[in-house]
Amino acid sequence: MDMTSDAYSYSRMMQRCGELTAAYPFLSIYPIGQSVLGQPLVALRLGYGPRRIHMNASCHANEWITSALLMRFLEDVCEAYAYGESLCGYPVPVLLASATLWAVPMVNPDGVELAQGKLSAEHPLYDRLKDWNGGSEDFSGWKANIRGVDLNDQFPAFWLEECKRRGVKGPARSDFPGPCPLSEPEAIALAQLTERLRFDTVVALHTQGRELYWNYRDFEPPHAEELAQRLGSVSGYKPVKLSGSDAGYKDWFIQRFGKPGFTVEAGWGTNPLPMHQFDSIYKELQPLLVEALRL
Repeated sequence: MDMTSDAYSYSRMMQRCGELTAAYPFLSIYPIGQSVLGQPLVALRLGYGPRRIHMNASCHANEWITSALLMRFLEDVCEAYAYGESLCGYPVPVLLASATLWAVPMVNPDGVELAQGKLSAEHPLYDRLKDWNGGSEDFSGWKANIRGVDLNDQFPAFWLEECKRRGVKGPARSDFPGPCPLSEPEAIALAQLTERLRFDTVVALHTQGRELYWNYRDFEPPHAEELAQRLGSVSGYKPVKLSGSDAGYKDWFIQRFGKPGFTVEAGWGTNPLPMHQFDSIYKELQPLLVEALRL
C-alpha cells in the first residue's frame, strides 16, 4: 500500500476497511455512530483475547496522517496473524489470543475532509466555516470538527477548567471545547463505545512531537508511568507527565475508569505532517503499538 503520495482521505480509509474485512474474515467492522454531516463512524475489531485495547486516530482534522498510520498497523497485524508470523519479535497469534484490539481509524471525517480541501464553496456551511477560520480559505490547519468544536476538548473531565484555559468562546479552527461536554456526535460515539466495552488500555494517536502522555490529575493507576516507559523505550518517544490540560479523551478515560490511557504525539514537524514522512514515522510507531497490545 503506497502511503507516500497524496492525503489520506475518509473515502480512501473506508475503501481500505472494506478491502481488509473482505480479505481477512477475522477482522470485523462495526458502525458506532455518525459525524455531523452524517458520515459513518466505524470501529474495527481484531483478536479474541480477554484484554480489550482501544486505539483511535484523527480526532484532530489536520492530524489525518494518524489514520493512515493506524490502518497500516491493522493491515500488518492482519497479515501476520493470517500467516502465523511475528511483529517486532512477538508472534501475532499469541498477541491476539490475549488481547482484542478495537480501532477507530478516523474520529473526525468531516474535519479531515475540510482540512484536505474537500469542502466546496457551494456548501451551506462554507461561509460560516471561513469566518470561523479567521476569514481564510486555507483550511489545512483546521483541527476541529465541522461545527468548529475541538473534539479532544469535549470530554467530561474538568471540562469547565479547559474552557477557562482555552478562552475560546465560539466555533473556531481549534481549541473551542463546545457548548457543553459531549455536544458533538463524534465525541458521543467514542464515549459510548468506551462505556460499552470498558477497555483495559487506550491509545489516542495525534501529531506531532515524538512524545507520549500517560497521566491525568493523579487518577492514573500506579503502574502507568512504568507502562509509558515501556512504550517509550521501544519507539524512542519521550514519556511526559503532562499538566495544564483537561477534557481530552485520554483524560476522561483515566478519570472515568482508573486504567492506563496514552496520548501519542507521532512524528515531528508542523501539522499536517506530509505523507512523505509516513514511512519514517511508522517505523517508530509500529513497535509502540505492538507493545500496547502487550500492556
